[in-house]
Amino acid sequence: MNLSRRGYRVLQAVDGLGALDLIEREAPDLVLLDLMLPDMDGYEVCRRIRETSGVPIIMLTARAEDAEKVRGLRLGADDYVTKPFSAEELLARIAAVLRRSEAARTGDAGPFECGDLRIDFGQRRVTVRGRDVDLTPTEYKLLAQLAANAGRVMVQEELLRRVWGPGYDGASELLHSAIRRLRLRIEEDPATPRWILTRRGVGYLLAKPAA
Repeated sequence: MNLSRRGYRVLQAVDGLGALDLIEREAPDLVLLDLMLPDMDGYEVCRRIRETSGVPIIMLTARAEDAEKVRGLRLGADDYVTKPFSAEELLARIAAVLRRSEAARTGDAGPFECGDLRIDFGQRRVTVRGRDVDLTPTEYKLLAQLAANAGRVMVQEELLRRVWGPGYDGASELLHSAIRRLRLRIEEDPATPRWILTRRGVGYLLAKPAA
């Protein structure tokens, strides 16, 4: 009801198989996926969705453990909301994920600025302290993904899938090498990065601009 009142068109499925069929037929803009389903758990549904679709997925669950959240993110979920939550929180999460998805799809996002780092998505231009930074297409794509999700930890598998595409699962050294090169290009001291941060055992995030 809350979603419909805000102008969203809402489709419902009562189980995982029904959801997979609905997604295939209707191609929704976003999937709200509960983990507790009668025929298969939400993790399996998420995995199957990601085999064929990049539709944004927000997982809903009563499980608050970090390991459960990381598992969902590794399978390709874009965000994770732990019950109980308010309608306003869920609506805000939906709006944020849809904005990121639209920006990634159209390339129309406004410039990203965090301190001396500036990324102009329209011109595919990166500057640090006003100086242009030369990046390879892969390095730029990786940085743009981190910037589009600034402040959110992106797990390694998610970054590999979004930057390099399917078939690179487990290619962690490829990602680590690209992160090292990015830090060398944009960080004043790559050994103590200011912008590209590591969350050990999980993934990476780009520092979020101050409000």
